[in-house]
Amino acid sequence: PAPVAPPAATTTSPRRSPWWAGWRLSVLLLAGITLGGTAGYVVLEGWSLWDAFFMTVISVTTVGYGYVHPLSRAGEVFTVIVVTVGVATVLYTFSFLMARVVEGDLQDTWARRRRERMLEELTQHFILCGFGRMGEIIAQEFARQSVPFVIVERDPERMQHAIEAGFLAVEADASSEQVLKRVHIDRARGFIAAVSTDAENVYAVLSARLLRPDLSIIGRAETEDAKSKLVRAGADRVVSPYQIGGLQLAQTALRPAVVDFVQLATSSENLDLNMEQIRIEEGAPLANRTIIEANVRQRFGAIVIGIQRANGAMEFNPPPETVMRSGDHLVVLGRADSLHHLQNEGASTSAASAR
Repeated sequence: PAPVAPPAATTTSPRRSPWWAGWRLSVLLLAGITLGGTAGYVVLEGWSLWDAFFMTVISVTTVGYGYVHPLSRAGEVFTVIVVTVGVATVLYTFSFLMARVVEGDLQDTWARRRRERMLEELTQHFILCGFGRMGEIIAQEFARQSVPFVIVERDPERMQHAIEAGFLAVEADASSEQVLKRVHIDRARGFIAAVSTDAENVYAVLSARLLRPDLSIIGRAETEDAKSKLVRAGADRVVSPYQIGGLQLAQTALRPAVVDFVQLATSSENLDLNMEQIRIEEGAPLANRTIIEANVRQRFGAIVIGIQRANGAMEFNPPPETVMRSGDHLVVLGRADSLHHLQNEGASTSAASAR
């Protein structure tokens, strides 16, 4: 089959005011009255350029210093014209600036510059593509857990909604390599393609994988066919909201107590109990020790409910004699502060001392 072209980024730009309705008119009027006044005094009164310029400035600004030289009748008439037009120009310029302040143009400019600074400071962040219903939930959860992230959304209304919610957002096409470089994919921790269509997610994942072969990428799939396409495009994991939602409904109907417990353990709003994954680094105190030797339960009050080996294999409810190796991920259950101390044990000696 013929290759399908990537979806076009169709964004609606706000309508711009005519050039004469902005600051250009103010600059032209001020320059015109200054040059015209200077030339008029030179021609009518025979003054030097500096005296003519000085007279024009004090007339326009109405500072009241008095005449530089005595004026003829023609010079007096010309001065009346300069003062009238000059004061009107100054008032127009002042009202224009005040209108821009009131209407928020300057605030928007400052906000854009602030977002650019925040983009430059991003590191170890997630790139979230799409701010629909799912993207908003992901953003809220990241914000609740103080995880740095940036939203890439090409719809201007959704992008504005993200900014109003206090999130860092960029209005752009997530499949563009230039956009991904702008949000510093080279320093990113992960990439989430949660756009509303499978085609956009596939192209976004493909672009991200080409730029970062080692990046952790998660894709959203609406159909079974899209799952395989996302995997071939480079997604490490593919999530289907409808499949997960259906399984959640079935499990809630069959095992409501189990579902309640899992939600309680994984919810960031619960401060007493958390389920977390901890990576064991090379040279860490936990590396190459058994669970009972490390005394995880007694020292940290945490329960190891699973170990994901470096090769991806998962061991559920490992016995106390199980050896924890570098590169493994521990799935543990415990209090948030205890898990933080346990995470330090999983870090290498150099990384722990750096913290």
